[in-house]
Amino acid sequence: MIVLSVVRIILHDIELPILFYFLMVNGGYGILLLIAIFDLKGHLFRMRGEAHWRLLGSQVAPRISVLAPAYNEASTICESVRALLTLYYPNLEVVVINDGSTDTTLETLKRHFKLAPIHPIYRQQVKTKPVKGLYRSRQYPNLIMVDKENGRKADAMNAGLNLASGELVCAIDADTIIDPDALQRMVRPFLLGTNVLATGGTIRLTNGSTISGGRVTQARAPRHPIPGIQAVEYLRAYLFGRLGWNHLGGNLIISGAFGLFRRDAVIAVGGYTHDSIGEDMELVFRLRRHGYETGGPHRVDFIPDPVAWTEAPETLAVLGGQRDRWHRGLIDTLWRHRQVFFNPRYGGMGLIVYPYFFFVELLAPAIEAIGLFSLAVGIATGAMNWSFEFLFFMVAYGIGLFLDGMTFVMEEFSFHRYDTFRDRALLFLWAVIEQFGYRQITIYWRLRGIVKFFRGQQDWGAMQRKGFGPAVDLDHVTGKTPSEAD
Repeated sequence: MIVLSVVRIILHDIELPILFYFLMVNGGYGILLLIAIFDLKGHLFRMRGEAHWRLLGSQVAPRISVLAPAYNEASTICESVRALLTLYYPNLEVVVINDGSTDTTLETLKRHFKLAPIHPIYRQQVKTKPVKGLYRSRQYPNLIMVDKENGRKADAMNAGLNLASGELVCAIDADTIIDPDALQRMVRPFLLGTNVLATGGTIRLTNGSTISGGRVTQARAPRHPIPGIQAVEYLRAYLFGRLGWNHLGGNLIISGAFGLFRRDAVIAVGGYTHDSIGEDMELVFRLRRHGYETGGPHRVDFIPDPVAWTEAPETLAVLGGQRDRWHRGLIDTLWRHRQVFFNPRYGGMGLIVYPYFFFVELLAPAIEAIGLFSLAVGIATGAMNWSFEFLFFMVAYGIGLFLDGMTFVMEEFSFHRYDTFRDRALLFLWAVIEQFGYRQITIYWRLRGIVKFFRGQQDWGAMQRKGFGPAVDLDHVTGKTPSEAD
């Protein structure tokens, strides 16, 4: 009885802090959602009053170099590069970096795009692994391919920075398909102001969608639970998460799959960090810090309508490796830039954004694990406060469904990518079942990431992909070459 009484006291003492944390986190979500709704409404109103197509005929449009690092991407590389070459932008350069692939990526690129070797003369502003060769397409003059020794993604991106000739660089993953008008929309903040360092777009999933000619011709909700729940996560994270942060101190994350940066600013801070497992977030953090410290540009904006499509993991093993790597990257970045924590010198980034990422994104798995453990102990000892636990679960589950529902409403009345009832019903189904098993296993993956970080593990894990299907002839799809389109 004494032991049982002690357990009940401990559980009661744990309940209150967890309840406070729960209210704090969901209060933050509510603020982000309200801001996102009003921001999306204003963004759509502005877009309807502008003709971004005029940029196609502009002779002063800033040159954009698209950097696409590739490592063992033979199954998707041709479709991705063809999609890049058909982007609607008047001053475009595509730089593909083969980062020491061990499959047929290099040979596939050479064969499909008629690559010819060129003299490897360039200014190495950022140090990288040795470059073995440079190639330019005979068919598409704005396509350059860099063949280099393997140095991982950060090193590949730095090699691309050295070769790029654009004022702006678009960082993507080689397995990414970008909507044709995405760059026109992404470049808008750079044309309207001088305080913008980078912009990021929305990432959506190709799983289950129809792809033809290097484009997503029909968006579909994934038919299987693992990618389906991820589709809900992505919609929630981008449509109200990152959109809300535009007005609460700015974004700290631009997905490595799709981001647009000032090339001179990236070079000024030394390019991508080689020893960081989360090099994308770390670069954005470093760019913003440098901007605040030098009095230069420091804004990073999220733009909701430019879309990049990527393939999500379809097995728990691959997904788990991805998620624990993401969490290790978060810890690494926050630790490297710990001087920003509650530092008014960095404005909203130091006083609002960094604390949120620390207390919510970083600590959430530990807090949730404590809650689950106390639940298990309460059940095992019979010391469970069933009324409290039931009410807590129903409120938490209800808030989660409400946030997902509002995200679907925002999607439906703005971009309307999923145009069938079946797709919308599937997304709602995945949102309903997300809390039963999936969320709990993501807690384990993120906790595993914390353990790996403190052990110093830097492994990336393997990403298995099915690919986007057979390549389609570019000239047959567009009716002209990209050089003619330019």
